[in-house]
Amino acid sequence: MPPKDSIANTFLVSIVLCVVCSLLVSGAAVSLKPLQERNKLLDRQRNIIEAAGLAEDSKALSGKEVEELFASRVETKMIDLSTGEYLEDDPAYDARKAAKDVKQNTPVQGEFDIGIANREQKTRVYLVRDSSGGIEKVVLPVYGMGLWSTLYGYVALDSDLRTITGLTYYEHAETPGLGGEVENPSWKSKWVGKQVWTEGAPRADDNLRVGVAKGAPSPENAEYMVDGLSGATITSRGVDSMLKYWFSNQGFGPYLKQLASQEGAADDGKTNS
Repeated sequence: MPPKDSIANTFLVSIVLCVVCSLLVSGAAVSLKPLQERNKLLDRQRNIIEAAGLAEDSKALSGKEVEELFASRVETKMIDLSTGEYLEDDPAYDARKAAKDVKQNTPVQGEFDIGIANREQKTRVYLVRDSSGGIEKVVLPVYGMGLWSTLYGYVALDSDLRTITGLTYYEHAETPGLGGEVENPSWKSKWVGKQVWTEGAPRADDNLRVGVAKGAPSPENAEYMVDGLSGATITSRGVDSMLKYWFSNQGFGPYLKQLASQEGAADDGKTNS
């Protein structure tokens, strides 16, 4: 048997330690995966609740409260983005992975550049139901490039499917105090009540008005735009582009037109009689 301080013995101890540590790390990762997945789901539900305005402070809710509120008020639906039609949901489907899979993605096209080459062909939307079962709001996932990162968030529309009732970002790596101000409650609150398309005009790309102004919006744009983030021009531009893209015919446009027709929300923003 070699001496304890020999090279062979040191090498053997190192290998044993590496193997033991690897097994411990692997075991921990496997055992914690269900908890991690549940936390990811809770975080997504919490942000949808916040965008929809279903709670004054979604972060103050416990995990159980989030699950109960989501289950009682929100219906998850899968849609085909190109047609706007509903599809059968697949619990294992991951929109982010699909956006990177050549068999499940499609090129990002059109006049609105979100800094990403491809998007998923289908995704989930969230219908907020009132006490009678009618659609009170619809929450849509949005994403696009900022300065340093892809920003992921949710935008909620009122039952007229034209008026924003909430916008929240839950994942990004923008500069704190600058682009990171997309998370600032005061800035997010400015989106409430903004119109997506020109008032009284059809939901067409030529009529898209929603976005971020350079500085304070002019009086004629005050109904549609919010002021840009100070010192964060590129992030502000990214938010502007992604909202226009996702509300366009390349994004949720086909779905919103179909839903508006089904719900009796006229294409020109007036209530159907």
